[in-house]
Amino acid sequence: MFLQQLVLSEVEVSNAKTVTTHDFYQVAITKNISTTTIIIIFAPELTLIAMQNTDNISAVILVKNAEKTIGERLESLRLFGEVVLLDNGSTDATLEIASKYPNVKVFSEPNFYGFGKMKNIAVSHATNDWILSIDSDEVLMPEIVAQINAIQLNENTVVALSRLNYYGDRCMKCCGWYPDYVWRIFNRKYTCFNENMVHEGVETKPDTQKLYIKDAMKHYTATTMESIIGKMNMYSSLAAQEKFAKGKKTSVIGAIFKALHTFNKDYFFRKGIFYGYKGFTLAVLNAYATFFKYMKLYESNQS
Repeated sequence: MFLQQLVLSEVEVSNAKTVTTHDFYQVAITKNISTTTIIIIFAPELTLIAMQNTDNISAVILVKNAEKTIGERLESLRLFGEVVLLDNGSTDATLEIASKYPNVKVFSEPNFYGFGKMKNIAVSHATNDWILSIDSDEVLMPEIVAQINAIQLNENTVVALSRLNYYGDRCMKCCGWYPDYVWRIFNRKYTCFNENMVHEGVETKPDTQKLYIKDAMKHYTATTMESIIGKMNMYSSLAAQEKFAKGKKTSVIGAIFKALHTFNKDYFFRKGIFYGYKGFTLAVLNAYATFFKYMKLYESNQS
């Protein structure tokens, strides 16, 4: 197995087999029986590296009524040559805010076909073949942009970004929200998003060169309990539709047991118990989401 791993901060390299020095950074190669890890140790002078990758990457975003968050997100993407914003029927000031950024191009799609297909539609509007997919509630930190500009992108490269997921002002490293790696940078000539209604992802292949950027985006998943409940209802409906389209079956008893299993797993084994009322809330709402997903599927089976 070959794993290429990017680390921005200083790292321990005492077990390195090979260390080579480049113009602005060092590369330390460590080996054991099953893996080879390439660790890039960035020097302060890294900021002098020309912004080549970001010039040739189109950032794509799906939005709908994101006026409270879109400004900070677009600020974090100023160094990208192009930002494609696919609007799904915003009625607030989202598009007015986006119009203030010269690298942003706005496209409209009034219908919603599921997240996977919508993201592929957004990708189709890009000028560049290299794509960075980012959600409207995610913020790309400057350190990540620096790392993107330092890596070599081959056509079969797919890059994973990590996320720190927030409930209000607290980072929640529990209930399945951490660790959270998502494939986000890819060449559209090589791959694309699957067309899942929900929990979509970039498709990888046996020859994919997988890169992992360690520094995390901030993902403002939910501001309040109400916002989590709203997402839970939408995602459970989409997941139920997807399962129904695939011919999946369930039962009332099955839905109950799956929900109980989800709560026990998230609260006790995924550390929700250590995060106060927010950890308990997440575990309960994840259990409800599981229950409603399968009960919605059950209702569809009965119709």
